[in-house]
Parts: sequence; structure tokens; C-alpha cells
Amino acid sequence: MGGRGGWWRGKSTPAKVETYTRWSFHTFPFIEVATFALPAFGYVPAPVNWILFLLVSTHAAVAAVTASLTLDWTRGRRPLPVRLLWALGTATVVIAVVSLVVALHGPRGADNGAAAGTVFVGVLSFGIGTLALAVRGTRRMVYGVLGAAVGAGAVAVPAGVSAPGAAVAAGAVVLAAGFFTFTSAFSVWLLNAVYELDEARETRARLAVVEERLRFGRDLHDVMGRNLAVVALKSELAVQLARRGRPEAVEQMVEVQRIARETQREVREVVRGYREADLRTELAGAQGVLTAAGIDCEVSGPVTGLPAEIQSALGWVVREATTNVLRHGDAARCAVSLRVAEGRVTLTVENDGAPGIGSGSGTDTAEPGRGSGLAGLRERLREVDGVLRAGPAGSDLFRLTAEVPLPPDSVPEQAPAPEPGGSPRPVPHPVSEVTS
Repeated sequence: MGGRGGWWRGKSTPAKVETYTRWSFHTFPFIEVATFALPAFGYVPAPVNWILFLLVSTHAAVAAVTASLTLDWTRGRRPLPVRLLWALGTATVVIAVVSLVVALHGPRGADNGAAAGTVFVGVLSFGIGTLALAVRGTRRMVYGVLGAAVGAGAVAVPAGVSAPGAAVAAGAVVLAAGFFTFTSAFSVWLLNAVYELDEARETRARLAVVEERLRFGRDLHDVMGRNLAVVALKSELAVQLARRGRPEAVEQMVEVQRIARETQREVREVVRGYREADLRTELAGAQGVLTAAGIDCEVSGPVTGLPAEIQSALGWVVREATTNVLRHGDAARCAVSLRVAEGRVTLTVENDGAPGIGSGSGTDTAEPGRGSGLAGLRERLREVDGVLRAGPAGSDLFRLTAEVPLPPDSVPEQAPAPEPGGSPRPVPHPVSEVTS
């Protein structure tokens, strides 16, 4: 018992359904023999009863083998057993006709005609139901059942059965063959559906792995892109200062060393999956990097009070936008603004430069979504129901805008407008701003 239980538990769900389906069809021969062949011994005299028993048993055995091989074909494990299907169809017709002849012209016994007529209907029904395993399409199955019923009536009338009797036989074939055909069709459909669901689950698991790899690649791109650009910029500046004998070259190389270590730490965080971008840090870093590159950078807007997931998503936007400004075009000015209004936070990054400033791996101009950088940002913003728009905003301007809806209970306070003299009015609660 334990061994059989272990054997069953070791099977996958599709394998269990297939085993159940196969054993269901393996029981059909016993049902056919017990229902249609054995009763003949009580109603049909010998030796005709033995002839009917052997004929029905042979038909049941051929049907069982055909069902097993056809199920293999259904799962794509072997070619369709065409010859065996023809043999089953031929045996079904021959045994049905023989049983009908016995019912009408064989030796008379108690209910001889009823017993042989039952064999006639039963053999046709089981044969058509088994043949339905090799049929694709509901219409063809219906045609097969109706054809068997019409054939039964057409054979019964010339054999001497009355017209009402032939109609009853045809109706019985429709009901019985239709039931077994439906059983076969439903079994195949259920088996295929279970296997398809299992394959879909495996595909979903593989896609999850691929998606995680893409996320990891995007994170590395976002982390390394700006930092490497800054390292290259400061290294070039240090070289120029060193050639002029300026002591500031040492400070620049110390900064390069710090950025390299910071990059190493961020890469470790990406590998561990803990990497999140801090909006305040990214805004301050963007201003410092762009200023060091000779680009006039203005950063403004409230930062505190925003939910952590929104700050992280907008922080990645700032990082990617800064990388693109450094890598593409020849910008002289860049403005980063953060605005909260009507339950939405809007981050805008606008810079001037050459007309092709939006080209490259991280931006898109004529084709929105092109490039891995902005594609990754759109996915990050989609997680917080945000949208990203990027494209030219004039003859020499490029604008990137990210909008994210705020939860109703997390709208931050707005910083008051500055007085005409220049300094802002005091507020009851401190509000952090990053300004140039």
C-alpha cells in the first residue's frame, strides 16, 4: 500500500490526470463485456451465446488497444494508429451486423432478439466512442454519431426490422454513441488542458527568471551609467590639472576613488536586491555632477513627505536623466523641478543642447520607449501607477517628465512662495527643499 501510494504521490498533476484517463478507458472493455456479452448466456441458446461473447470480447480488446495508442498520439508520443483505427471500425460494423442477424434469424430463445439487439447497439456505441479519440473537431464527432445512427437504421430495415424498430435502434445508437463520444472528447480535452496549464506554469516561471535578469541588468545599467560618466569626467579633469601642476588634481582623484567605492557598494546592493534610489541624494548628486561638468543646473521642489516607493522611482528617473545629459548632446543648462499638485507629483528634467540630445540608449525622441534606459524607467513607474514622457520640447530643448499619483493620505506640504524680498515665509512644519 505504501509503495503504491508513493508511486502515485511521485507523479505530477498532469501525469496523475493522464493515468486516471487511461485507466478509465481500460475499464471500458470490462463494462462492454459485462453489459452486452455476459447477458447473452441467459437469453441466447448455445452455441450462439458463446459466439456473441467472443465477438464482443474481441471488439472490447481491440478498442482498448486502440484507445491506448490513440491517447499516445494525442500527447504527441507516437503517430496516429491509422491501421488499428480501420480495424476497429471494420470490427465494429461486422460484429454489429452479425448480432443483428442473430437477433432476427438465429435460434429462438427467451428474449433472444432483445439480447442480440442490445449487443448491436452497444458495440456500435463503444466503437464510435473509441474512434472519437482520433477525431478533432466537434462537428466531425457529431457527424460520426449521426452517421452511425443512420447506418444502423439503414442496415436494420433490409435485415427485416420494422420501420419503427429501426427508428428505435437508430435513436438508441444516437444516445449511447453520443454519450461515449462526449466522454472521449471531454477526457482528451481535460488531459490536454491540464498539460497546457502545467506548461503555462513552467513558462511563467521561466519568464519570471528572465524578468529578474532584465531587472538586474537595468539596475546595473542605472548604477554604472552615471557613476562611470562621472569617473571619466573627473579623471579627465584631474589629468588636465596635473599637467598644469595644480594641486587640485589630487582632490579630483580622491573624488574618483570615492565614487569607485560607492559604485562597488551599489553593485553589491543590486546583487542582493536591496538597491533603492533616494530622491534627495539623487537630486543633490545630479546637481553636483552636472555642475562639475560645466552645466548650469537648477534643482527645485519639495522632497520630504513623499512615500518611499515614489521617492525611489523618481530617484531612478533623476539618475537616468542625469546620465543622458552627460552622455548625449552638448547641454549648457539643465533644470530639474519637482512639483506636487492635485494629488500628483511631477518631476521634470529639461536641458538644452544639440537636436540629437534625445538619441542614444537611454532616451527616445521620435520613437517613445526606445532604449533600455527609458524602458526600465517606465516599468519602475508603472509599479507606482506612474507615466513617463520624453521628447523634444523645442528647437534645442529636450524634456523628460514623470508623473506619479499620490495616495490620498500622503500628500506633502507645499513650500510657501518666497517673499518679494527673496526669503521664504516661515511655516509651522519644516519642509525640505533642494535648491540651487
